[in-house]
Amino acid sequence: MAKVIDWLRDNRKLMFSLEITPPDRGKSVDDILSVVENLMPYEPQFINVTYHQPHVVYEEKDGVISRRPRRKKPGTVGICSAIKNRFQVEPVPHLICGGFDRFETEDALIDLHFLGIENILALRGDPPPGQARFIPEKDGHQYACQLVEQIARLNRGHYLDELEDPFPTHFCIGVAAYPEKHFESPNLEKDLRYLKNKVDMGAEYIITQMFFEFGQFKEFVERARAIGIQVPIIPGLKPLVGKTQIQTIPSSFHVNIPSGLVAVIEEARTREQAFAGGVRFLANLVEQLLDYGVPGIHVFTMGQGRAARALLETVFASRR
Repeated sequence: MAKVIDWLRDNRKLMFSLEITPPDRGKSVDDILSVVENLMPYEPQFINVTYHQPHVVYEEKDGVISRRPRRKKPGTVGICSAIKNRFQVEPVPHLICGGFDRFETEDALIDLHFLGIENILALRGDPPPGQARFIPEKDGHQYACQLVEQIARLNRGHYLDELEDPFPTHFCIGVAAYPEKHFESPNLEKDLRYLKNKVDMGAEYIITQMFFEFGQFKEFVERARAIGIQVPIIPGLKPLVGKTQIQTIPSSFHVNIPSGLVAVIEEARTREQAFAGGVRFLANLVEQLLDYGVPGIHVFTMGQGRAARALLETVFASRR
């Protein structure tokens, strides 16, 4: 069972998945694979691998100015292949709109298809560093729903060029959602309409951005269901275990941290107390979500596995 949607529909076991980030250019892949190996005792069914848009620099050589894209974190496809071969776990590469035109997107999808990868998380992606707003490539996609539509059409054998007897791909398409709304949307209602567009174009399941309050997720799901979004919605969670995180996470990811979690971290006397308190807070949230009947739990590791392992240890111990 290799597709996320098949697992969600047919398996009674709770789906647990991870998200990892490729190492910076010039760094070894061993560290991130060690993070995955350390979490394998908890049997993740899927591992998402993020993709990062390059930023553009202009260089002058011999009087000629050239444009050069530079990607800080390359290696998404290679890491997906390594995960599949080393751990026999299904990888889910992120595919973004930024940095690709439609033809380059099709080429990337063909490469992933030939590698036997059956799952994709389709995202618009953030603007590259130093760019205030998202600008698509010429002949590229402005919105994630357009990327979803292209993948869905390829699944039906519809390539950009007219081909004789084309072979269809068979990707399972996931998309992102924002319980607190995407920061560029004027309100949650409009953001949910964008989400429904992605589902209508062919998205089969949803993973949310991190959040820290059960009521927020519950309200989001109820509002999504009310406008006809019926695909599985998987909560995305990130353990916050230190003072630096509660200062940087809100601005980086546009999320609210509840006062109870802030107090747990700020009032801790030591780093270990803050760590333990943050893990406990998230474990309680996981229990609420499981009681609510979520189809799975998605854990953002940010390339660091200690907090994720501590969270899973706590959750699994409580459910034995």
